[in-house]
Amino acid sequence: MTPWPFICNMIGNGTVEVRMNDKLDDWAKELQETILSEAEEHHGPQVLERWRSPRNWGTIGKPDGFSRITGPCGDTMQIGLKVEGNRITEIKYTTDGCATSIASGSMATELAYSKSLDEAQGITPEMILEALGGLPEESEHCALLASNVLRAAMQDYRKSRGG
Repeated sequence: MTPWPFICNMIGNGTVEVRMNDKLDDWAKELQETILSEAEEHHGPQVLERWRSPRNWGTIGKPDGFSRITGPCGDTMQIGLKVEGNRITEIKYTTDGCATSIASGSMATELAYSKSLDEAQGITPEMILEALGGLPEESEHCALLASNVLRAAMQDYRKSRGG
């Protein structure tokens, strides 16, 4: 298999025909199918759903509270939130991490949305893991990261309000 994504052929008069390397396309499709198949073997439906369609993904312009933390595995997650009347009225997150980091951030924000700050402060990694139906042991730190970022965003809100 040629390593190049394109195949170029001279077809006369200095004209070059450029087309995709079909073998590379086939390889990429096969790799994607393998990744999805392995993910389905190791993760439950809640994790897969939130990996493929994360809830509350994005950023908030001028959030009331914000935090960004890099976890021990190198994944960075950030959460921004808006608060009205001591309730979280909007919450968004992003991460540059893996599927379990995406799923954990999604679940943490789902659990926190519309809760009071005191209720959301009580969201633990164990609650995130339970809501996701569990994670492989080597990925459980993603739930801890999501919980820590959530708490730090609320702490940032309280600090900005003098509390």
